[in-house]
Amino acid sequence: MNRRQFLGTSISAGAALAASPLAMGAVPTNATQGAAQEEGATGKAIKKLPIGIFNPAFKGYSLDAMLDKYVSLGAEAAEVGAAGYASSDQCPLDELVADKAKARAWKKKFDDRGIRIMALSGHGNVVHPDPAIAAGYNKGFRNTILLAEMLDVPTVVGFSGCPGASAADKSPCWITYPWPPEYTDALEWQWNQRIIPYWKETVRFAAAHGVKRIALEMHPNFAVYNARTLMRLREAVGPIIGANCDLSHQFWQGCSPVETIRYLGKNGALYHAHMKDTAFFQHNVDRFGVLNFTLTPSDLQASEFFRSVGYGHSVSAWKDIIATYMEIDFDGMLSIENEDPLLSGEVGVERSMAVLKHAREELLAGHPNPGAAGS
Repeated sequence: MNRRQFLGTSISAGAALAASPLAMGAVPTNATQGAAQEEGATGKAIKKLPIGIFNPAFKGYSLDAMLDKYVSLGAEAAEVGAAGYASSDQCPLDELVADKAKARAWKKKFDDRGIRIMALSGHGNVVHPDPAIAAGYNKGFRNTILLAEMLDVPTVVGFSGCPGASAADKSPCWITYPWPPEYTDALEWQWNQRIIPYWKETVRFAAAHGVKRIALEMHPNFAVYNARTLMRLREAVGPIIGANCDLSHQFWQGCSPVETIRYLGKNGALYHAHMKDTAFFQHNVDRFGVLNFTLTPSDLQASEFFRSVGYGHSVSAWKDIIATYMEIDFDGMLSIENEDPLLSGEVGVERSMAVLKHAREELLAGHPNPGAAGS
């Protein structure tokens, strides 16, 4: 199927896929077998991982309307954007941090609907080379930490940030390849003069306020963009830093989702998980490579763009992914993030929820004593 045909049939075909439990596949894969073997080896019940929603997909909704929609969609948990790129009127961060009673009343709206706030997000470029921009993002991120402390939310999500290539720069500079030599020098300057010092200080601030898990999204155009760079920062500043594993960014870099999850899990560095897919167009990958991403699917020469869960990779692949999270005893939520340019926020979340819940229930079906969601 060529690109135009795919765009024309994607929504109807994806709807059938998301709605059909037969699409899940009954043949055990390596990851599902691994999860079963893990339980057999340890005698420990498999965990029912909570599936929740990241709220930017519902911008424009009031808080109450959004939460009622969460209930209708079967959400069990929530990740709430509090600052930076994910800020919204649904979380008036400064007001909540300034008034404990107002913050408790805000959280009670979630509690009353049986939805646990498992993460607060303050995505932004906290080491932006423009000091005023960096200061704004840093203030928002620190206030997000303070709100997490007030409400006993276990995880704060964000980006590592990306500085300039020197102290004189005014724009961020993402460097991944250490040659010619001036790029090596610039990369080491970024890490040693900006990234590590900032996160050492921020980790101290988080620890002082009882926040033990900062989940950095491994994202292109930021210093931490894969598991290796995540571990470099974690080793430099301590175990409060862990990963938000958004596989949509790892897919296009050529990473195996199962191996990425296992590597981070083995190192105790996996704190949060965004559920988002990536669709590829192999004829463009073959011609232009993977560094040819687009946010607008009308670009017919692009190699890939974001999709809702199940629209880029098969449902059996997502079943493998969930099985691997279970295998490593992941202690977090599966947070649906919709950035699908072809599906509205509500529709994309609904389709993703159907795929993930079907996959999870199939994995739990063979286990007589699964743990409760979030247990």
